[in-house]
Amino acid sequence: MIYIVEDDASIRELEQYALQTNSYTAKGFADGASFWAAVYEAVPDLVILDVMLPDEDGYQILGKLRENAATRNVPVIMVTAKTSEIDVVKGLDKGADDYLCKPFGIMEFISRVKAVLRRAQSTAVTPPSSLRFGTIALDDLTRTVTVEGEPVELTFKEYALLHFFLEHPEEVLARERIMKAVWDTDDLLESRTIDMHVRTLRQKLGDAGEAIRTVRKVGYKLSARGTENSDET
Repeated sequence: MIYIVEDDASIRELEQYALQTNSYTAKGFADGASFWAAVYEAVPDLVILDVMLPDEDGYQILGKLRENAATRNVPVIMVTAKTSEIDVVKGLDKGADDYLCKPFGIMEFISRVKAVLRRAQSTAVTPPSSLRFGTIALDDLTRTVTVEGEPVELTFKEYALLHFFLEHPEEVLARERIMKAVWDTDDLLESRTIDMHVRTLRQKLGDAGEAIRTVRKVGYKLSARGTENSDET
């Protein structure tokens, strides 16, 4: 079941029709209140979430979804008329799995839905894990990160980025590979997003963040030994 939260009736009905003609079951809601009433009855497999809504906005709804254990892992595609990078980053940082900027084509819409559902199904069969590198410890069961035993608060995407680094210690990770793994895009026009998140991640990890090293003209590497071609140590 896919829930659509969109106050524009024409867009909501178009999205619902497109999903149904592609063999998906979908329900539409014009506001957060009606959406939450449905969630309490049945948790959806995917949420298509508009940002601008009449009661609470999409970011608020997304935050509540990620805070609730029952809905924490429900994939969410944000739909917004805003196209600035900061709006996109804000949605992704709060836990959105993907985003679409209006206007968009129906073929692109269905393609994004299929991709997000496919990733969600793949993640569902992956057992939780605990990862460690030096004094950094990450626990997927509790979604917590600690450095020397002290908790570190990370955004959704900072957590995903650190998780990816911890899965590939001492391995040079190209920027394209990071974008694909963490943001599910090959578009390096958005690569400034990587730099911004690496910078804030390093700061939050303190001295342990120095292990995330820049590999000039390539990408990044989580390393205790440093990198020969790095411009940061």
